[in-house]
Amino acid sequence: MNFHTYEEWSNIIHFPDIMITIAVVVGVLLARSLILWAARQLSRFYEVARSLVNWVSFYGILLFLLNYYSDSQWMFVVLFTTGQMKVTLFLIVMAILIISLASRISKVMTKAILPAMYNRYNLNKGLRFTFDRIAHYTIMVLAIIISLTTVGIDLSALTVFAGIISVGIGFGLQNIASNFISGIILLFERPIKVGDRVIVDDVIGDVEKINMRATVIKTLDNEHIIVPNSYFLEEKVVNRSFSDPRLRLVLPVGVAYGTDAEKVRELLLQVAKEESEASVTVLDTPEPFVNFVGFGESSLDFELFLWISDPNQLVVIKSNVNFRINRILSENNIEIPFPQRDLHIRSIDI
Repeated sequence: MNFHTYEEWSNIIHFPDIMITIAVVVGVLLARSLILWAARQLSRFYEVARSLVNWVSFYGILLFLLNYYSDSQWMFVVLFTTGQMKVTLFLIVMAILIISLASRISKVMTKAILPAMYNRYNLNKGLRFTFDRIAHYTIMVLAIIISLTTVGIDLSALTVFAGIISVGIGFGLQNIASNFISGIILLFERPIKVGDRVIVDDVIGDVEKINMRATVIKTLDNEHIIVPNSYFLEEKVVNRSFSDPRLRLVLPVGVAYGTDAEKVRELLLQVAKEESEASVTVLDTPEPFVNFVGFGESSLDFELFLWISDPNQLVVIKSNVNFRINRILSENNIEIPFPQRDLHIRSIDI
C-alpha cells in the first residue's frame, strides 16, 4: 500500500481552492442553522424541515466538491494502492454519495411510497415490517456492490473474504450466525410478527421490531426486552395473535357455601352482558359461559368465560369485569368468603 508524501500533496492542492471550499461549507452550515431556527418557530413543520435541510446540506456539499474539483488534479491523485487497485479521493466521495443516497432512498420508500401500497391491499403491521426490511436490505446491498465496483474493488476477490468469514463463523461466530439466519426465517415464515402479543419467560409484551440479530419486545410495564432471534425457533413461545387474535378470558369467583348456585350463574352472565354492551372488545360469539368448578375448602368456586377480540385489552377488560362482579354480588348480598379454619380445643384432666 503506497501513500503520497506531504511534499507531493503541497504541489497538488492550491490554497485558494481550500479557502473557497471552507467558505462554501461554512455558508451551507450557517444557512442550515438559520432555516432550522425559522422552522423551530413553526413547531409542527420542524421535523419535516430538519430532515429535508439535513439532506440538502449533506448532498449539496458532496455535489459541490465533485463539481468544483472535477478538473482538479488532486481529486484524481492515487491515495493508495493495494495490489493493482488504485483508490482516489474522487472514487471515495462517489462511494459515500452512492451509499448515503441509497440509505435516503430506502427511507423514502419505507416511509412514503410503500405505505400507500400497504393501505391499498390492507396489509397488517407484521407484513408491512417484513416488506420494509426486505426493501431496505435489498437497496443497501445493491448500493454497497455498486460503490465497491466504483472504487475499483474486484468483487471476485470477495470470495476469499467470504471463505475467511465462513471459517470465523465455524469457530467463534456460531451464535451471531444462528441469530442472523433465525431473523431471516422469522421475517419470511412469520411465527411471530411485529404487533403480536407474546409471552416470553412468563413476561407479556408486544413485538416492536425484528432485527437481523435480535427481536425487541415491549412489555406492559413499558420496558423493552432484547431477545435473540434463535430463541423463537428453539423455545416454546406463546403467541396470542398468531392466527386468531380472539382470546378467552377466565375470571375465577368464589362465593360462600349456602349461596344459590343458579343465582350466581345468572348474575355472572348479566355481568358479561353489561360489559359486552359497554365494550366492543367483548364478543357475543362464542357466548359467555359460567363454569361451576367445584367445592373448595371455604367457597363454591365458579369461573366466568369471556371471549375478547383484542389481546391488548386483556388487563382493562379483566379489571372492568372484576369491578362489575364485586358490585353485583354486593348488591345481591352474596358473600365472597375468605379461608377459614375451625379450632377444636380439648380439655385435659390434670
